[in-house]
Amino acid sequence: MRDMIFIDGAQGEGGGQVLRSALALSLVTGLPFRIDRVRAGRPRPGLMRQHLTAVDAARRIGNATVVGDGIGSCSVTFTPGSVVPGSYTFAVGTAGSATLVLQTILPPLMIAAGPSRIVLEGGTHNPWAPPFEFLAHAFLPLVNSLGPTVTVTLERHGFAPAGGGRFIVDILPAGRLEPLICTDRGAIVRQDGRILIANLPRHVAERERAALMRLTGWDESLLRIEEIDAAGPGNAVLLTVESEHVTEVFTGFGEHGTRAEHVARRVIDELRRYLAAGVPVGPHLADQLILPLAIGAARQPAKPSVFRTLPLTRHALTHIDVVQSFLGVPIAVRAESRGAVEVRIAGADPGIV
Repeated sequence: MRDMIFIDGAQGEGGGQVLRSALALSLVTGLPFRIDRVRAGRPRPGLMRQHLTAVDAARRIGNATVVGDGIGSCSVTFTPGSVVPGSYTFAVGTAGSATLVLQTILPPLMIAAGPSRIVLEGGTHNPWAPPFEFLAHAFLPLVNSLGPTVTVTLERHGFAPAGGGRFIVDILPAGRLEPLICTDRGAIVRQDGRILIANLPRHVAERERAALMRLTGWDESLLRIEEIDAAGPGNAVLLTVESEHVTEVFTGFGEHGTRAEHVARRVIDELRRYLAAGVPVGPHLADQLILPLAIGAARQPAKPSVFRTLPLTRHALTHIDVVQSFLGVPIAVRAESRGAVEVRIAGADPGIV
C-alpha cells in the first residue's frame, strides 16, 4: 500500500471541503488517506447525507475501500483503486448539495480513460454551495479551457429544504490539463440577472427586482423573474457579469425572516466588491479553480497557472493545505493593490504572503 496521508478535518474552516478535496485528490493520485474530526468546525460535526453521498460516489467511481462511511461518522479511511469512467447516478436524498458531490468526482473523471455521464439528484440551489448556474456559466467554461469538455443540463430545480433537483453531467476527459492564465477580465460585454421564485408569492421577486434596479440602475428588462416548478419553496437572485475572458455569477438566496430588499443588497455588495477590485476571478470561483489547476500543474510542473482574484477566503486557504498534502505543488499568493491578489500554482516558490 502507498503511504497513508493523515488529515485533520478540523483544520482551517473545518468543514466538508476538507473531505471532498481529499476524496478527489486520493482518486487522482492513488494515495489512501485517513481523516479524523470530520467537519469539527460545524455545529453538527461528522458526515451528513451530502457528505456521505460524496464518499459513496468516490468509492464507486474509484473502486475504493472505505471505513467509517456512516451518518455522523467523524473518522473516514479511504483507499482508492482504479478510476472507472462510465454512467452513474448519485442521489443525496435531501436538499444537501448535489453540486458539491460533483465537485468531489469531477477532477478524477475529467482525466480518466474514457467519457462519463453522471446524473445527480438533490439540492441544486441552496445557500451553502455553488448553484447550478455558477457551475454552468462561471466554473465549467474555465475547466473546459484546460482541455476536457464538461456539459451540464438542469432537469429540475432543488431548493433547500425540500431538495428534489436533478441535473446531468457529460464528461469528455482530456489526457492532460493545460494551465490557465486569467489575469485580466477584459471589457464587460453583458450584465443581467434572473430571479428564481418557487411556491412563494410573486411579490417577493418583484421587490427584489425593484431593489436591484434601484441599486444598479439597470433597466427592468435586464432582470427577469422566473417562476419555477419545484418540490418546495425557494428563491434565488442570480446576477451574471460576462466579460471578454471570464464570466462570473453572483448569488443571493431568500431565507425565512430575511427581507427581499436585504437579499438584493447582499448580492449587489458582492458584485460591487468584484467590480471595484478589477480582477477576473471572484472569491468563490477562485476556490473552485485551485484543485483542477493544481492537478494540471502536478502533471506539467514547467507550466504554471496564474489568476487574479480577491483576497482568498478561509475556505480557499484550507483547500490549498489539503491540495499540498497530496500533490506538493507550490502555490504562491501575492498581494496587489485595491485588495486584489495573484495566485500562482507551480513555477514559483511556495508560500502565502
